[in-house]
Amino acid sequence: MQKETVSSSSPKTIKCTNETDNASNLDTLAYEHISFYKALCSHDSRFDGRFFVGVTSTGIYCRPICRTRTPKADNCRFFSNAASAEAHGFRPCLKCRPELAPGLAPIDARSRILGRATLLIEERGSSHTSVACLARLLNVSERHLRRVFEDEYGVSPVQYLQTRRLLLAKSLLTDTELPIGHVAKSAGFGSARRMTELFTKHYKLSPRDFRKQNSDTQSGLHSNVKSDLCSNVKFDLHSNVKSDLHSNVKPNSQQDVQSSAKSRKQLLDEHGITLLLGYRPPFNWQQLLSFLAGRTIAGVEAVCDNAYLRTVCIENAKGWIVIRHRDDKQALAVTISESLLPVLERVLARVRFLFDLNASPTAITNGLADFEALEPGLHINGIRVPGCFDAFEMAVRAILGQQITVKAAQTLAGRMASALGSPIKTPFSELNIIFPSASIIASIPEPVADTLGPLGITGNRCKCICALAHALQDGSLTLSLSCNVHEEMQKLSELPGFGPWTVQYVALRALGFSDAFPHTDYGVKKALEALAAKGRIAQEVAKNPKLIIELSRAWMPWRSYATLDLWHSLE
Repeated sequence: MQKETVSSSSPKTIKCTNETDNASNLDTLAYEHISFYKALCSHDSRFDGRFFVGVTSTGIYCRPICRTRTPKADNCRFFSNAASAEAHGFRPCLKCRPELAPGLAPIDARSRILGRATLLIEERGSSHTSVACLARLLNVSERHLRRVFEDEYGVSPVQYLQTRRLLLAKSLLTDTELPIGHVAKSAGFGSARRMTELFTKHYKLSPRDFRKQNSDTQSGLHSNVKSDLCSNVKFDLHSNVKSDLHSNVKPNSQQDVQSSAKSRKQLLDEHGITLLLGYRPPFNWQQLLSFLAGRTIAGVEAVCDNAYLRTVCIENAKGWIVIRHRDDKQALAVTISESLLPVLERVLARVRFLFDLNASPTAITNGLADFEALEPGLHINGIRVPGCFDAFEMAVRAILGQQITVKAAQTLAGRMASALGSPIKTPFSELNIIFPSASIIASIPEPVADTLGPLGITGNRCKCICALAHALQDGSLTLSLSCNVHEEMQKLSELPGFGPWTVQYVALRALGFSDAFPHTDYGVKKALEALAAKGRIAQEVAKNPKLIIELSRAWMPWRSYATLDLWHSLE
């Protein structure tokens, strides 16, 4: 099948000419202008989040997958991002909800500076990010940063940040019953008054009126979201926690829920709110959940009845999250304890990374055509690379997994969490520990082996974990999506105990590097040996690390996904 593409270098705004009525004018239009309208007419999920369409006859902008009647091409204006659409006076569609559109993976960024800037905003939260701060972190001038945003997105950095806050506020107003003041703080606004002012200016309705109108006009959709996704914390969240997750809820919880005297504030403290995060289908949820289930850290994470649970600590905010798949919504349902609302943006960003929600399955499948040619069905369309929620936790997990089985590493990680982690109370019996942070490990007195050794961790790995913690603490090492991957991989390789496998595994899961390839991994070699036994590749290739690397060059820049496919082939 021929791949239909949309130009990634889209102008700030594109006007399409009606293909039917003005066919004679097609020769005079740039091909990319026409392709946007074709993509819109297809309603293809491949293009979701890659552009938005503003309709001049309604003043609304939509995702390309919106199932409303396709507007006339003459009425379409195309934008590369939501901020640009709103800067041109368009309001977000209430049906397709642009705030749910998946973002772009690091590899999809058109500009290195812009890509790092948007990732920094996600990681730090828009309320903790200013133009001056971004420029300093990126080592560029504020003027240059503004120019990059204007050239690529058609908006200033301030407008981009503002739109992110507004769309998050819109999502909270739609999916939760949080008071307006809580919505404002959670979305990153300094005050409810400031949010109301901007919300009214952009969407022509106050937050309170928007919530009322949205409830009236889309009561069916809204009630489904609340009942299915547990946004109505007065009842549905508790019932889902109890029946779907089979968790041992505290004895007094049921009495609390049934008590009509309980205030909304108390219920939120006890349970949480639920928001949706979209993705580009297909999405192999079961494969991803199975991978995570085999590597959960006891007390910190759990997989129960088709859901992923974990404890969370970001700065001073502690709580828990529950992730479930909503295939009918092409989204994940993320339930978050109210204690995490001050860091809501950062929690959602980490969930996106953990579940690889910004991936583009079609691009990955096309890029792994040579890999698939080795054996039909070797590549799983919709496979995701499991990221991580906490980079230090993942890096420690990688160190513990050196040259031992996955199960053994899981046991060691559980012991470490139990001995050094912080206790936390949650509604779930499976969750009661927060994994120790880099600062806690760095503060362990020498010799570190006296503390970690009794847990079954060897002396060399003790030194490795300690070196990692100190490097993160003093800022000489950065593990994040926004970092320079190759520079950080080089720094990792210089730490004691970090060999090629550990560096590649950390890059794959903690840095979001789509081309990481742990070619010395036991599972990778076993999968290649199985292919060699079938005559798919030469026998000497499967046994020679240099030849394995040479073979994998055809899979660039998607070798992380090929690695997951190879592991999965052994199951």
